[in-house]
Amino acid sequence: MTWQLRRAHEADLEAIMHLETTIFDNDAWSASMMERDLGDQACYYLVAFPPEDPTRIEAYAGLLAPQGATEGDIQTIAVADSARGHGLGRTLMQALISEARKRGARLVFLEVRADNPDAQRLYERLGFIEVGVRRGYYQPDNIDAVVMRLNIPELESMLTTPAAPVLS
Repeated sequence: MTWQLRRAHEADLEAIMHLETTIFDNDAWSASMMERDLGDQACYYLVAFPPEDPTRIEAYAGLLAPQGATEGDIQTIAVADSARGHGLGRTLMQALISEARKRGARLVFLEVRADNPDAQRLYERLGFIEVGVRRGYYQPDNIDAVVMRLNIPELESMLTTPAAPVLS
């Protein structure tokens, strides 16, 4: 399977929210929260779609990293069930990490549900390490969040790591 990535726009809100509410049953973001981030210059959101159907958003991911800040935060990432297992989540994460580096970040943080070992493994393979736990962070399910941090590697070391292509 192949996908194209492009910067998300406010016009993508409906498609993003469809995925958001389908994937994150009880702790989905509200449309107003998502819309705010899509319009915020400090945020960088991507959507993924099959090249033959640009209107079919199958994944999205978002980063908060103000220009010149030394830290960034992966706000969210979601991949439709039908698109999982093909490296799309990894590709989105690599694109966000690259953007964080361009903006000046040297550290990237994220929270992941303690009951989501697949996502935790993906983040660990990308170099994230666990740095803490936020008890009962995900509500109303009262699920802990595992806080993870990535020390963004220098560009030279990233060049030796194969990355999936990102098309814009």
